[in-house]
Amino acid sequence: QVQLVESGGGLVQAGGSLRLSCVVSGRTFSSFAMGWFRQAPGKEREFVAVITWSGGSTYYADSVKGRFTISRDNAKNTVYLQMNSLKPEDTAVYYCAARYYSGNFRTVSRSDYRYWGQGTQVTVSS
Repeated sequence: QVQLVESGGGLVQAGGSLRLSCVVSGRTFSSFAMGWFRQAPGKEREFVAVITWSGGSTYYADSVKGRFTISRDNAKNTVYLQMNSLKPEDTAVYYCAARYYSGNFRTVSRSDYRYWGQGTQVTVSS
């Protein structure tokens, strides 16, 4: 059983920063890639960022590249999403997700990810 629990969401002003955390428990993590997705009201869930558990390779959506940073602390079984220069368009429920991969970890479809957290709300005011 794999369980993902997000935290760190909240209300922040435009231009501010916020850090999300995702604690992972269950089976092994070495074959995982850990991703962040977000879903705004009335919109489809979209890919944000991903990091491989073992090597730390990263990939970002164009909309957040240069502003967001994904990282992980293997000893703490935790993945982070540092969000800087936040914009109102970043307002969404943010979900942590995990997938098994054997090569290409950069595919961004929701169906690529097997495990999901419950989500944490991020609201950016103008």
